[in-house]
Amino acid sequence: QVQLVESGGGSVQAGGSLRLSCAASGYTNERAYCMAWFRQAPGKEREGVGSLDSSGSTTYADPVKGRFTISRDNVRDTMYLEMNSLKPEDTAMYYCAAVRRGDYCYTSFSQLPPPTLVDWGQGTQVTVSS
Repeated sequence: QVQLVESGGGSVQAGGSLRLSCAASGYTNERAYCMAWFRQAPGKEREGVGSLDSSGSTTYADPVKGRFTISRDNVRDTMYLEMNSLKPEDTAMYYCAAVRRGDYCYTSFSQLPPPTLVDWGQGTQVTVSS
C-alpha cells in the first residue's frame, strides 16, 4: 500500500495560484503506478484533474488544461500540482492517488479507478473566492 500525504491547499482569490504537494512512500514497483490528482466539490462526484505516468508524461482534464501543471521530484518522491489562473469553480477538496494500473493514465478519467487498485491521500482543501 502506498502512503500519500497532500499539502499546500488554502484560500486564494480568483486569478491566483497555489501549488499542491503529494509526498509518497511505500512503493513496491513505482513503474507500475499511474499517479493522479482528483478533486471533489461539495455535492459533486469526485473527478479527475490530471495524471502522471512512470515516464513523466502528463494528461489533464479539459477544465484545467492550460492552467494546471503536474510535475514530480523523484529524489523527494513527491508529485506537485501547480494551479494558476484559479477560478471559483476550482474550489474543492483535492486528492492525490496512486493507481496500481499504469494504463489508467490513458483513460481520460472516463471512470474512477477501482477501489481495490487505488490508494488515496487524505485530501487538501482549495478555496477560490471571486
